Amino acid sequence: MVVLNQAKGAVRRFALMILVLGLVCAEDPYRYFDWTVSYGDIYPLGVKQRGILINGLFPGPNIYAVTNDNLIINVKNNLPEPFLLSWSGIQNRKNSFLDGVSGTTCAIPPGKNYTYKLQAKDQIGSFYYFPSTAFHKAAGGFGAIKILSRPRIPVPFPPPAADYSILIGDWYKADHQTLKDILDSGCRLASPDGILINGRGSNGAVFTIEQGKTIRLRVSNVGLQNSLNFRIQGHSMKLIEVEGIHTIQTTYDSLDIHVGQSYSVLVTGNKAPQDYYIAVSTRFSDKDMTATAILKYKNSARKVSGPIPSGPIPGIDWSLNQARSIRNNGTASGPRPNPQGSYPYWNIPISRTITLESSAGQVGGKQRYAINGVSYKPADTPLKLADYYKIPGVFRVGSMPENPTRRPISLDTAVLGADYRAFIEIVFQNHEDIIQSYHISGYNFRIVGMDKGVWSTNSRKQYNMADAGSRYTTQVYPKSWTAVLVALDNAGMWNVRSEFWARQYLGQQFYMRVYTNSNSTRDEYLIPPNALKCGRAIGRKP
Repeated sequence: MVVLNQAKGAVRRFALMILVLGLVCAEDPYRYFDWTVSYGDIYPLGVKQRGILINGLFPGPNIYAVTNDNLIINVKNNLPEPFLLSWSGIQNRKNSFLDGVSGTTCAIPPGKNYTYKLQAKDQIGSFYYFPSTAFHKAAGGFGAIKILSRPRIPVPFPPPAADYSILIGDWYKADHQTLKDILDSGCRLASPDGILINGRGSNGAVFTIEQGKTIRLRVSNVGLQNSLNFRIQGHSMKLIEVEGIHTIQTTYDSLDIHVGQSYSVLVTGNKAPQDYYIAVSTRFSDKDMTATAILKYKNSARKVSGPIPSGPIPGIDWSLNQARSIRNNGTASGPRPNPQGSYPYWNIPISRTITLESSAGQVGGKQRYAINGVSYKPADTPLKLADYYKIPGVFRVGSMPENPTRRPISLDTAVLGADYRAFIEIVFQNHEDIIQSYHISGYNFRIVGMDKGVWSTNSRKQYNMADAGSRYTTQVYPKSWTAVLVALDNAGMWNVRSEFWARQYLGQQFYMRVYTNSNSTRDEYLIPPNALKCGRAIGRKP
C-alpha cells in the first residue's frame, strides 16, 4: 500500500510538473523591437524637410506579428521635445495605459527611452502606428503593422505570392512646427501640398508582381485630412480584409480610403508583363492632387505609359454605395478558429444611444473644433493616470454631453461616462460641408447604417442587422450621418477623435471612460510597472 501511495504521489507530481511546463511553454511568443527616434533630412515632395525618422527610416520600420504575440518595443527619444507613439487599431485589451495618446500615456521625455509592451490579443489584419502629440504626425514617425493569423487558423484565400504594406496620405512641405504654430495662433491650415506613397512622391515606390501570381496589398491612409482613392491601371482589386476583419470578397476597380482607414486587397498579375500605374488621388476636396507608384511585373518589357487611370465620378453617391457594399464575412475564421459571424449583434438590446455632432467656430478669437459643443482641452495629467490614482480636479465624467447641445463652443477636458459591457448605439451626425472621419480607440464597431440628411429613430429601419462591416474608423459624408453599434467589452479610458488632424488638435475629440467597479485583473489590468509618470501623477507608486 505504501508503495502504491508513493507511486500515486509520483504520478501526481509528474502531472503537475507537466501542467506547469505546459503553461510556461504555452505562453504567447515575444517579438522585440529597438527603435531610435530622431530628426533627419527628407525630400518627399522634392524639397528638403525636417522629418521624424525611426532607426533612420521614413516611414518607420514595419511591425510583423502573429495573433496574440507580445510586442516589446523599446523607443529611445532623441528629439529635443517629448514624443509619444499610438497604435491605430491595436486594441490594447484591458490596458488603455498603453494606447499612446495624451489622455492615457505620458510622452517620452527628450533623451529618454520607454519600453511599450503591447499584445496583439485576438487580432489579425492591417494597422499602423503614428506619433500622436505636438503635430508630429505631419513630420513622419509612422509605419505599418501587419498581424498574421496563427498557422492552424484557416484563412479564406490562398497564400499570396507577396504581401506589401502601402502607406498613403496627404503631406505638407512646411515644417510640422510651423504648422503647429499656425494652429496655436488660432488660424486654419491651408490645404496640403501633395500626396505620398510610402513616404515618396510620384513613381518613387515600386511593387513587384509576377505574371499569373496574386499579391496582397495592405493600404492605410495615414494622412492628415484628405480621403483618397486608390486604383491600379488595368487591374481590379478583390477586397479581403478591412481593419482586422475578413470581408465578403468583392471586386472593385478603385477604393475610397478615408483618413485613418486600412484596407487589404488581392491583385492578380493577369496582364501583359510591363509596368502599370498605381494612382492615389484626393476625394471630396477643393484641391485635386494625384500621386503615382509603379506595379512592376517581373521581367517587365515596358515602362509605364498611357494616361494615369482616372478616379470615380465626383459627389458622394458613388462612395456611399461602395461603403454600404463592404460586408462582414461571417463564414470566415477570425483570430480564433470560429466564424466571425458567430457574434449575434442583431439580437442584443441597445442600452443607450449617443449622438455626436461636429462643429467649427471661434473661442476667444481663435479657431476651435468641437463635438456636441465641447472642444477638448488637454489636461496637465493623463486622464487614465488621474483616474487610476484618484487625483481630483483633472477631469469630470459627464463633461462630454451625449447629445448635441446647440450652445456656443466651450473648452473642457471632455469625458463621457459609459458602463462596462453595455451595448450602445453611436450616431455621428455631420451638418458640415466636409467629410468627417472618426476613430474609436480600443474597439471595433459595426457600421450598421449611413445616409444623407439627419438621423432619426426611423433611420434604424434601414440598418444592416445581418452582416454589417466591422472596423475602428468610419467616415461620415457631408450633411450626412453614420450609425455604429459597439459592445463596450474593453474597460479603460479610450480616445474618440476626428482623424482630420488639425481638427483633432484643436479640440474635435474626447475620451470615453468605460467603467467597472470590479477590482479584478480579469476586467482590467493594473498600471504597467514601468509606466511613465507626469503631471500630478509624478511620484505616485503603482
